[in-house]
Formats: sequence, structure tokens, C-alpha cells
Amino acid sequence: MLTLCACKTDKSNDTEIADNKPSPVVFDGIDPSIKPGDDFFNHVNKTWYDKAVIAEDQVGVGSYRFLNIPQQKLLLNILEEVSQGKHEMGSVEQMVGDFYASGMDTVSINKRGIKPIQPILNRIDAITDIAALMDFVATQIPNGDYSILYPYIAADQENSSNTILHFVQTGLGLPDRDYYFKNDASVKAIQEAYKTYLATLFQLVGDTQPQEQAHIVYNIEKQLAESHKTRIERRDIKANYNKLAVSDLDNKHNNINWQTILNTLGADVDSIDVGQPAYYDTLDSMLKTVSLEDWKLYLKANSIATHDNILSQPFQDAAFAYSKVISGQSVQQSRAKQMVRRVDGQIGFALGQLYVKRYFNEKAKERALDLVNNFQIALEQRIKNLDWMSDSTKVKAIDKLYAINKKIGYPDVWRQYDVSIDRNQFFENVVALRKDAFYYELNQLNKPPNRDRWGTTPSTVTAYYNPSLNEIVFPAGILQPPYFDLYADDAVNYGGIGMVIGHEFTHAFDDQGAQYDKEGNVKNWWTETDYKKFKSKTQQIVEQYNAFTVLDSVHLKGALTVGENTADNAGIAIAYDAFKMTEQGQDTTKIGGYTPDQRFFLSIARIWRVKTRDEYLRNYVATDPHSPPIWRVNGPLMNFTPFYEAFNVQPGDKNYKAETDRIKVW
Repeated sequence: MLTLCACKTDKSNDTEIADNKPSPVVFDGIDPSIKPGDDFFNHVNKTWYDKAVIAEDQVGVGSYRFLNIPQQKLLLNILEEVSQGKHEMGSVEQMVGDFYASGMDTVSINKRGIKPIQPILNRIDAITDIAALMDFVATQIPNGDYSILYPYIAADQENSSNTILHFVQTGLGLPDRDYYFKNDASVKAIQEAYKTYLATLFQLVGDTQPQEQAHIVYNIEKQLAESHKTRIERRDIKANYNKLAVSDLDNKHNNINWQTILNTLGADVDSIDVGQPAYYDTLDSMLKTVSLEDWKLYLKANSIATHDNILSQPFQDAAFAYSKVISGQSVQQSRAKQMVRRVDGQIGFALGQLYVKRYFNEKAKERALDLVNNFQIALEQRIKNLDWMSDSTKVKAIDKLYAINKKIGYPDVWRQYDVSIDRNQFFENVVALRKDAFYYELNQLNKPPNRDRWGTTPSTVTAYYNPSLNEIVFPAGILQPPYFDLYADDAVNYGGIGMVIGHEFTHAFDDQGAQYDKEGNVKNWWTETDYKKFKSKTQQIVEQYNAFTVLDSVHLKGALTVGENTADNAGIAIAYDAFKMTEQGQDTTKIGGYTPDQRFFLSIARIWRVKTRDEYLRNYVATDPHSPPIWRVNGPLMNFTPFYEAFNVQPGDKNYKAETDRIKVW
């Protein structure tokens, strides 16, 4: 998965733009003092990097996920306009505009103080036994409060034609289970900031022993964390699928009372997938070993934390004081910026309709689909030419490749929201949308997966592959520069959006995706020998990236990032093959002093032009399955011979690898 800059092309201007061909894309920011073979990322980006300034209210600047920042300005234009007009009740404009307006009314929000959450706190105070505690937990789930139970609805990985209920580990407030057990200075600072945050929440609702209460909550979380699988362990698809009968779970977990939980949720099932059973074993035990009063403190802290950013300013300040220690962000974002993200996050397919109508160029969708189709042809040829895969496995791989469903731009069927939005009730609007999202998903239970559903909003700068549906998705947000430029030369687009397309196709064949068949079932379609060779090659990727460092001594986690790194390596190769099928790809005419091949690689480096705060990067390496941008460029290019040829990379260059050492998976 890939998680850009704003599209300035309005559909009404298509003719004008087409009649005025723009100048070729210029690659600025290049530092000629850095040899391409020493560090291509910084060769292309260092001059830009040294001048780039991260805004005080941001954790980074540049492309990748940070290009959602200028994108949000376009959404803000829409929101400010529709929030000021009168619209028919229930219309897209009314829901989006009034939701935004309700969140911008900070005077009313601050005046209400803790009043919106007081009924929840009263319910917790009234809990008298474990059964009542679990009833509270279950009834809060539709409201977005996943305290100690985390259900979701998705395809059954052994029967992808049906959706089932999954439960996964949860219960922690720190970014990852490992943060409870590390003792280095940066993690200790985060631990202390989190404890202070918990104490502040208790203090804000009038409790008189906030530090002691925070200590109790933290220790409960630490006990839960001991049962959590690591992020690397959770990459094992089969080990994290455990379909169990509800009756057996009830016999095993006397305190959780699964059937009652499911009845409360309205989930009519006789079996569920428990992703990490050890967590629920521990939870069931802790429901007895931890006192009821301590559990009530835990639920109280969790409930406040779930709602802190929709309460009055002191709660928001407490949340930010904690988060800034993790991110390095020094200043809270403006209320408008916060609300743009919230509207897009909670009612984004309504907002997305307005965004697409105003800002998306339909020609981009057509061109992107052409590129995607070309990439299937290029990947098919690469599969056919593999020297390590047998013909029988190649046939099945190609069969899966052409079964991939392609979604581009925006949904064919728009997600509907069954809510009444009141511009004077911000807290209630947020909870109503959370509840609507839960029941929208619950309505899919025990049915074939909804193939019209999108996992991201159209305006988001991202792309993804979904193995259970065998689909790739490229929303309108990413079909913009620097990833995609409708009027740029092919080298720029094949190196930009092309790498992304190749990357997402490869996810169908990475360490996880390769375990799914073309229907989305976890089912072996490999010969035993071929799969051993494949695992050996992905292990080479793991070992290569284990050696890379950021922030001097922090190493990448090769086993955590292997899927994304495999996709990066193959994505570049597939994009290059597809580029070489174009007229420019077969030419040598220079543009701006660079050959077509050089422009292709320059475009790759430019799409990862990112600068982040060290605190953010440190947490990113610990928790994110993607490598940092520098290694999304330098890592794959070390393995790619055409790059060596394009920039005359020679032995002695810092990133040179002998040809026999260059890793090729796909």
C-alpha cells in the first residue's frame, strides 16, 4: 500500500489546457555534488531537502502522505462554501456542510465542557460486576469505543465469497506493544508523556487522585501488551486466522461471555475469527484477577481518550501534549485543518462526490486505466521470463494477475450515510457517524463481500491492493503531480505513478499476497519447490533492508517491511519494462539534459521527496510496514541494473552492488 500535490485542473478547463501544451517537467532540487551511485535519493532531493521547512503544525513536508496537506486546502474550499449555504436536509451538501460547521463552533463545544461524555462516565460508575462491565464494553463499540474488544467484518480468508466477524487484539494506548517494554530514552519519554496524559484526563473530569489512577490504567495496559503479538508476528497470515465456534469460546472464556457480546452487537454468527487468541485468553483471565474498580478506571480513561478530540479545548490540549512527544509536531493544527481531516475521515464519500465534481479531471482516469492495463502486460511478461519459477506456477500467477479488479478515481457506487447531521451538535454528529459506519459494516456480515466498497476516500493521496478481493485501487487524489501528470512525457509518468502501479500489482505476489489465490482465498497455488525459492528471495530482501539505518543507529526492520520492499523492488522493474514499450522508452532524445531513462529514474526519486521530524521518523520505523522514503529509492535501485547503466554507476560507488548480488524477485 502507498500512503501528493493538489490538482489545479478543473474539468471546465480541459480544452484550454489541451490547446496549450505545457513545458516539459523540470527536475529541480538536484545536488550534482552527490554522485547518483553514492546516494540517488539525495542526488535528486538534497537541495530541495535542505531548503524545505516543516510547518510547526506538521510532522513532515513533501510528497507521499504529506501531499495530503495541500490536498486538504482544496477540501477546505469546498467545506467553507457548502457550510455557508442552505441545502436540502439529507443532501450531500447539507450533511458535509453542517458537520463541518458543527465542528467549527468551538464556542459551543467549549461551553459544554464534559457534559457530552458525562452519561458514559455515569454508566461506568454504575457497573457492579463483570457481566455489566462487558455489557458496557459491547454497547460502546458501535459508538467507536474499541476498549478491550475489537471486531470488524471482512471476507473469510478461507472462503472469500462470504464475510465473517473477526476479533483482533486491542486495549493499548501507546503506539505499539513494544513501547511498554523498551527502556531507551526516546521511548521512556513517550511512556511518561502517556502517563501524564492519562492523569490529565482524570483530572479534567474532577478526579482527585489522577496520578495513582493513571498508574493503575498503565499497568493494566502493560499486562495486556504482554499478550500482544508483535507487528512482525502479525504478518503471518495463517497464524493470525483462527476460526472458532462461539460455543467453544464461551466454554473457554467464562468472563468474556462471547454469545452475549455478539447478541448485543447484533451479530448473528456461530463462529468468529479470533486473530490473536493469546490476547483474549489473557483478557478473560484479567477480568477476574484485576479488580472491578481498577477495570472501571481503565474504561473511564479509555472512554475519555476515545472522545478527547471532540470535547472542549482542555481535552484536546491534553491529547496534543502526548501526541507531540511521538510526532515532534510543536503546534496544534488550526481548527479548520482538524475539521477537514475529520469530515474526510467520517463522511468522506459525501465530500468525495463534491471533490470529484470540482477538481478531478476525467481524462486522468482514462489515462490511468490505460497505464494499469499496460502494466498487466509488462508483469505478465516478467512472470513468463522468471528463471526460478516453473511453468505450472507461472500459469496460475498470470491467471491471478488478470483476475485483479481495477478501481480508479472514485467509486462507481457511492457510499450512502444514514444519519441526520445537526450543525449545532458536534459531539452527537461524530458519534452518529461512528455508529453509522459500524452498522454499515455489520450489514455486510454473512454476505458476499461488497465489491463496490472502497477502503479510502477519493480525495486521499494513497493507493492500495486488497488481497481478499484481489483488487487494486488508485483514488483521484493520487492521480496528480508529482505522481501523475496528464500532459507530462511518459518517462515522468512511468517513473511516478508507474512505480506506484507496479508496486500495487506486486502486492498480489509479495510475502502475504502470494498466499492468496485469484479469488481471494488463502490457498496454496504454488509448487513446493517454487514457493521455497520465492521465500528464499524475499529473505534476501529482509536481510538487505535490515542493514539500512536511519537516525544514525536505528535499523530498519526487514521482516516488518518485506512486503512493501518487495513491492518497491518489483514496482520499479515493472514500470521500467512498461516504459520501454512506449515510443519515448525506445528513444534516446534528451529533455532538459537527461535521457528518457534518466528522466524515468529521476521521477522515481522525486515522488519520495519527503522531509520529516526525527521523532516522527523514529516511530515510523518502529511501527510502519513501509521503509522511509530514502530507502524506497536507494534500496530498489541498488538491485536494478538499468539504473546502473543510465547513470554509469561503477564499482567504488557507495551503493554499488555486484551484478550477481542484485536481488530480483519478480
